[in-house]
Amino acid sequence: MRRKIVAGNWKMNGSSELVTKLIGGVKSELSAVDKGVEVVIIPPALYLRDVQQEAGDSGLKLGVQNVSQYESGAYTGEISPAMVADVGAEFALIGHSERRALFSETDETIAAKVQCALTHKLTALLCVGETLDERDAGQAETVVCGQVERALAGVSGDSWKQVVIAYEPVWAIGTGKTATADDAQQMHKTIRSLLEKLDAPADTISLLYGGSVKADNAAQMFSQPDIDGGLIGGASLKADDFARIFKAI
Repeated sequence: MRRKIVAGNWKMNGSSELVTKLIGGVKSELSAVDKGVEVVIIPPALYLRDVQQEAGDSGLKLGVQNVSQYESGAYTGEISPAMVADVGAEFALIGHSERRALFSETDETIAAKVQCALTHKLTALLCVGETLDERDAGQAETVVCGQVERALAGVSGDSWKQVVIAYEPVWAIGTGKTATADDAQQMHKTIRSLLEKLDAPADTISLLYGGSVKADNAAQMFSQPDIDGGLIGGASLKADDFARIFKAI
């Protein structure tokens, strides 16, 4: 059975005041969520402990927005997967399009981060997606499948249980545009077919959709047969909006 996951990526937003207000609001809505749904908060690393304290025993899960491909050492400013696991977070966002575009992360780097995260029993939440130019050129599936295949090339055995993939078309992130439910489903189906070719347990790997998911389109997205949840950006910064999304699954 595939995990149902709705994760909120705060990106570089947050404050102590926001943590208190937002987590309080989210916690109050969790009782309306099916017990099989995992609600994940992915704040800036500086606020991870604050979120953890506010979340308490509510059942909220925690993640980080980036991890290093290195275990430890002279890598100023980096956070190792071992540290993430040590403080009790379970998810590591890897390969987000902003990391690829703004910080020049390559498929090789992303693959190394995936391996390091899996070594420390984190759930590697791998992000993939095409640009508008790539989609208009008819290359969307080629680009996305290439990203998946290169990032997960070293995964095998039980480690597949720790892999989640989020399809986020780059042209739909923070733009207000979104893929249609049919478009999103087609790409998720393509990714699942690729996983089968990679000898992965494709039917058990959760695939999430991200890219301007809002309360008014979440239910339609989540009703698709190969979409198992969402990676939510801006809408996760408002408790009411985020709650409407995770209750839609």
